[in-house]
Amino acid sequence: MRAHQELCLADESASVALGEALSRSLPRQRPALVVALHGDLGAGKSTLARALLRGLGVEGAVRSPTYTLVEPYATAVGHCLHLDLYRLADPSELDYLGLEEQYTDTALWLVEWPERGGDRLPPVDLRIDLARAGAGRLARLQALSLRGEAWLGALRSDASCTAF
Repeated sequence: MRAHQELCLADESASVALGEALSRSLPRQRPALVVALHGDLGAGKSTLARALLRGLGVEGAVRSPTYTLVEPYATAVGHCLHLDLYRLADPSELDYLGLEEQYTDTALWLVEWPERGGDRLPPVDLRIDLARAGAGRLARLQALSLRGEAWLGALRSDASCTAF
C-alpha cells in the first residue's frame, strides 16, 4: 500500500489550513497532478478545493462547478481545473468537455465525485476521503502514485501541519 495519512480537522478553519498546506507542498511538474476528493454531500470537498486554489493564488470568486462540471483557474503554478461530477449522468459526458487535451498543459485537477467519471479521468495521484467526525472532519489522504507519495511527503514536512 502506498503512503497515507489521517488528519482530524476540528473545524472549517482546519480544513482551510489543510488546503493551504497542500498548495504549498504541491510538486511543480507536468502532466497534471490529479486529486480525487471523496466524501458525502457536505463533507467539505469544495471547502478544501477552494482553500487549495486560494493557496495557489486565485483571488477572484472560486465557484463550485456543480452545474458547469468544470471551472478553470489561472494560478501561480499554472492552469488548474476544478471538476464536480456529482450531476454527471454517464462518464461519456466528459468526452464533450475536451479535458484530455488539457491534461499535459495543466498543473492540477481537483475532482469531486471522481467515481462518476469512471475511466474517462486521468490516473489519480492523491486520493482524499473526507468524512464528518462530530463538529469536524476526518481527512484520509492516500498517495496513489510516486508523484502522490512525493506530495504527501512534502505535506508531512510542512510545519503548519502539526496543527491538525
